[in-house]
Amino acid sequence: MTYKSLEEQFDNAMMEIYHHALSEAKYKASAFLGMLLKYRGIDTAKRLIHSPNVSDGYTALWQLGRLDLTVEALIVENSIWHGLFSEEELKICQKRLHDYQYKSVTSKQIDQK
Repeated sequence: MTYKSLEEQFDNAMMEIYHHALSEAKYKASAFLGMLLKYRGIDTAKRLIHSPNVSDGYTALWQLGRLDLTVEALIVENSIWHGLFSEEELKICQKRLHDYQYKSVTSKQIDQK
């Protein structure tokens, strides 16, 4: 088994949310894919996080009830990625998710019990 750096693992996780959005939500995030191919995962995430407004993709996923497939949810829900981002960036992600009434995967699992 080969060791992959945390950055490479994050690149893979970002590509996975693209594929999940396509296969599960039938949402083709072409601009997001283009950013991933050009900038890779961390830079793409930081560009989206530091944008003053949520992306069109974020809005589309919200409308589809799939905020779990956003970059913000990927980062917030998985503490392994927290070290790749500043406290300010993590707070921006949390605020966006809160503003759009995102229920975390953990809280959804608790509600179903």
